[in-house]
Amino acid sequence: MTLRNSSPGDIARRLWRSASVPIGSVLLALLIGAIILIVSGASPVEAYRALFRGSFGDAAALGRTLEKATPLIFSGLAVAFAFKAGLFNIGAQGQLLFGAVTAAAIGFMIEGLPPLIHAPLALLGGALAGALFGAIPGMLKTYTGAHEVITTIMLNYIAINLTDYLANGPLQDTTPGNIVARTPAIEASARIPAIGAIPLGFVIALLMAALAWWLLWHTTIGFEIRTVGLNPSAANYAGMRVSTTIIVTMMLSGLLAGMGGAVETQGIIGRFQPGFNVGLGFDGITIALLGKTHPLGVIPAAVLVGAMRAGSNLMQFNADVATEIIDVILAIILFFVAADSIIRWILRTRAVSEEKVTLSTGWGQQ
Repeated sequence: MTLRNSSPGDIARRLWRSASVPIGSVLLALLIGAIILIVSGASPVEAYRALFRGSFGDAAALGRTLEKATPLIFSGLAVAFAFKAGLFNIGAQGQLLFGAVTAAAIGFMIEGLPPLIHAPLALLGGALAGALFGAIPGMLKTYTGAHEVITTIMLNYIAINLTDYLANGPLQDTTPGNIVARTPAIEASARIPAIGAIPLGFVIALLMAALAWWLLWHTTIGFEIRTVGLNPSAANYAGMRVSTTIIVTMMLSGLLAGMGGAVETQGIIGRFQPGFNVGLGFDGITIALLGKTHPLGVIPAAVLVGAMRAGSNLMQFNADVATEIIDVILAIILFFVAADSIIRWILRTRAVSEEKVTLSTGWGQQ
């Protein structure tokens, strides 16, 4: 059944079946979180009120939420995009780090450029760095059969240690008195500004999500990516270049992650400093699963997680709740999204066939 030939009622029921698991997972996780808060001696009503105020209570809070959500959209897109080709890209963290440090290098090394050239140049450099780093596991899988889960995990450690070395060596901030491993601050011309309370990086993230959706469902290469993800053997039999598609997919996935790192550097931190980007790439797995690996579904998932991150401090101060409770709730949400049969049993809904996610092809399979 396609949406084009369906009645409004059929479309509504199909959309509900697609959204019911993420929505049910969030609500059930918040309910379990409330029980945990009661057991710990805190008021769930006060805690959740503070959480909402800290994330959406005013323009500044909304800005913090969107700021937190922006790199999550990029990392979620990176993971979700690879999923469509049946690839499990756990290397978004490393790709994001290379994008962040490359954008920082372009941002402080080049002087005298106008903002309309300097900022896009640094953003493009970060995106290309992520794409090149993402191509490595794609080529290893294609030419050696090495599984992308293993290679991306290992490449994460390479990225972490190499970017640490760069920030503590060739690219270190040599300002007198500085003892921190970090790069110099980027030029003002390389910064990505905000439009009122809305970070411009968030707008870029929305555009990239829309572009990823269009690429996957309205282009030939997107059709090939989805076909390879559903059945590599059938794609190969149909004359599609499966090996090339795998490499291109991993490059585009890395490009999205690298762009996320660049936006974090140019729009939030203003330099590269090890430790400031920790976990953003790994959070992309949560975002992708919560968004049902759909490029547009990634957006509300990232905003939700960003809101919980942004509001956790106010929840801690006003309701005397440990910020780790947020991590517990996020973990419960991910658990219910992964074990969706529990939510479907509660809601009495059945799965939509297109929702099934192939995390990876087999070991050494192309």
